[in-house]
Amino acid sequence: MAGSPNIGNTSPVDARDDLWIPLVDEPIGSIIDDVQRAHPEIDELVSGPRALLAFRTFAYIRVGMLLGRLLVESDDKGDEDADTWVDALLRDPQHSDAVAREVLAVAEEIAADPRYGAAEPVGPDEAVRRRFREFARKLP
Repeated sequence: MAGSPNIGNTSPVDARDDLWIPLVDEPIGSIIDDVQRAHPEIDELVSGPRALLAFRTFAYIRVGMLLGRLLVESDDKGDEDADTWVDALLRDPQHSDAVAREVLAVAEEIAADPRYGAAEPVGPDEAVRRRFREFARKLP
């Protein structure tokens, strides 16, 4: 009787990793980061790992859909000074305001969803930080 075959993980891990990083770092991620920096209330609305993951996921999807719709509806298809079509779209204040409103709407919806209400905040609280500082002072 033959032994069981030795089958390892055959999924293309490198391929998935290569795809994930550009998706996170490309224009939509930067746009959402910019909106979060401009609107600190988002961080108050969305706290906790599950809420943050849901917020980022839905914000990426909805901003991507909005940008696609704006591209199709936009009369001005070209801006020679813009690096990308996204940059060209966002130079229009109405478009950039629409993106900010969409990101804020996602944050408000996540904050209102009771499934995310009991989430713990991301990162250590002040008591944990204090204990760590005390521990670090004792190190040689």
